[in-house]
Amino acid sequence: MAELRIGTCSWKYDSWKGLVYSDRSGLNHLEEYAEKYDTVEIDQWFWSLHGPDRVTLPSRTDVEKYSILVPENFTFSIKVPNSITLTHYYKKSKSDPLIPNPLFLSLDLFNHFLETIVPLKDHLGPLMFQFEYLNKQKMESQNVFEERFGAFLSSLPSGFAYALEIRNPNYLNSSYFQFLNSHGIHHVFLQGYFMPPIFDAYAKHRDAINGSTVIRLHGPDRKGIEQETKKVWNRIVAPKDDDLDRLTEMMGDLIDRGVNIYLNVNNHFEGSAPLTIERIRDRMDR
Repeated sequence: MAELRIGTCSWKYDSWKGLVYSDRSGLNHLEEYAEKYDTVEIDQWFWSLHGPDRVTLPSRTDVEKYSILVPENFTFSIKVPNSITLTHYYKKSKSDPLIPNPLFLSLDLFNHFLETIVPLKDHLGPLMFQFEYLNKQKMESQNVFEERFGAFLSSLPSGFAYALEIRNPNYLNSSYFQFLNSHGIHHVFLQGYFMPPIFDAYAKHRDAINGSTVIRLHGPDRKGIEQETKKVWNRIVAPKDDDLDRLTEMMGDLIDRGVNIYLNVNNHFEGSAPLTIERIRDRMDR
């Protein structure tokens, strides 16, 4: 029987009080979150690259605390630090030159990252490699990307679930999915960020999705929804009923085919990740 886990992208939102969090004193947000959901995405460790010789990895104290606060069957899907996935440093302005990131696809740094998250070993879901849009200046071609990332993947330790999120729509072709399957890693379906609808991509490459997959619901207009909500994430402000209907159908098909699903919902998708999850569950119960 395929497994479906539904959770949110991060959990540290005071405006979820009454939706996820209660007035009970002495409880950590994660501890109370884990009473309601069985998975969550850790996004905060992605933001690790701060310039030359400035990299931050997860705090051992935080990692150990997280492992203690959640029950045995709880899982974390974790975004791999961007110090490993960024080809170049972020530019402060468009006129700045591109400066290569010497840590791009560093196996030593990745192994160091794995060492820091050892306390979560029994709670680990997918480790997600998220790449930004790779223009020609950052990556010559899809073939070059597959060669470089493939060589990196071939050296990774076994015993972990790896997943790839790409933000180049033109990469979503047969070669890409063959590449994933040849290396035993999973595709991350990203709804938003100028990517084509996940439902269309799934319909086209359905037979290539096996084992497990990650679905991340984001939305097309991050700044717009932040302005509308004032970053208070306790109501639906941009309902996407058609997307949720198609998502429910897609997930039903995946489950029927024996594919495990991690569904990670962001506040930016409709305005409140917990309420979006309620809307998804209502559809699944019909």
